[in-house]
Amino acid sequence: MKVSDVMSKHVEYVSTDAKVEEIARLIFGRGINGLPVCKGKKVIGFITERDILSKFYPSVQEYVEDPFGEGDFESMEEKVSEILALTAKEMMSRNPVTVTADTPLLRAQSLMFVNKVGRLPVVDKDNNLVGMISKGDIFRSVVGKKMRYAESEEYHDWIARHYDFAIGWESRLPKEIPSLINLFKKYKITKVLDIGCGTGEHAIALAENGFTVLGIENSRMMFGVAKSKWENLPQTLKEKVRFIRKDHVDALKEIKEEFGAAIFMGNTLAHMPYTHLEALKELDRILPSKNAIIVVQLVNFNKAIKIKERLFNFSIKKSRLSPEWEHAYFWFYDPPRKKGDLLLLNASILNFNGKMWTSGGMNSVLTVPLTKEKLKKLFGTVRFPRISFYGTKYWGALFSKPFKQNESDWLNVIARR
Repeated sequence: MKVSDVMSKHVEYVSTDAKVEEIARLIFGRGINGLPVCKGKKVIGFITERDILSKFYPSVQEYVEDPFGEGDFESMEEKVSEILALTAKEMMSRNPVTVTADTPLLRAQSLMFVNKVGRLPVVDKDNNLVGMISKGDIFRSVVGKKMRYAESEEYHDWIARHYDFAIGWESRLPKEIPSLINLFKKYKITKVLDIGCGTGEHAIALAENGFTVLGIENSRMMFGVAKSKWENLPQTLKEKVRFIRKDHVDALKEIKEEFGAAIFMGNTLAHMPYTHLEALKELDRILPSKNAIIVVQLVNFNKAIKIKERLFNFSIKKSRLSPEWEHAYFWFYDPPRKKGDLLLLNASILNFNGKMWTSGGMNSVLTVPLTKEKLKKLFGTVRFPRISFYGTKYWGALFSKPFKQNESDWLNVIARR
């Protein structure tokens, strides 16, 4: 492969008279570590965040005279305005390493490694800028395309740190927990399995209302949050709820005691694209032959993809780190690219530091698009023939309104036998 196969053709660059303040804004706003400096379109230099930061440190001479760091760093900070007013010409590294579009991809990677840089300008025969190649471009091309999408466990590990904050339990639980309580009391259920229990909110809330709950979670990070909450519970509640970390199906296979109901909240069943049927078959064994209940909460994929143009949810929350900071969370779906493909749920986090937004990362997980028709077949296979479908917005009572394909945000299912 050649550089031309993977390089970015839309490239940010600056002129020689660009101010450092402008350059810094581009570097931080684009999430990159440096920019080419051009005269016209010809590449004559490169400026990096390291070049800018180096102006804030003592010179070699200053260090020789003051090796133990007794210099006046406060005065150095006061020079910020002066440094930001400098130009690219005064800061840039001259004669930067470049490659052409015909350069072999791994040759470009070697040049980055030898010269300890993360990006290289791509130039034509006249040294005009035509593109940019980065380590990330090469990694995605050489390695990324051969990698599988994140398993459910990896995805939930990644999002666990933000999960409670992004979900907004203070709005969700007061609507969902009473729905579950009323359902379980109606059928005299006292013991509940919470499969894919996440950070433990549903399980603990049910325990607080008198139910005995076992939460199963395969994500190490999600389980860690749930376990921390459990450790802070009073002893009476600790005896009502417990959490185990294991693959969902493997955990179900080891269960010998009988439970009256199982719940899959927050799209858990859809995030088990290859094992959801196996999990239901294990519940067929664990749950009693009469008056057993399985509750499934699923995203209404039809609305998310066709009505909301693939956007599932978007929210902005005030950060707990600083009153000026914010976090934005959004989830969107990629529909199947060809027949037989699964959906891809993409989640992204953005951070606002009071002045600008920067990326906090992104991850994806394969998702099986479970519809009413598919669910009827699934539950028929595992002998849960009595199925009711309900719909809710964000967030609402689970079982009070009928499911509407073009209106409901969530599809909530009760399967009984």
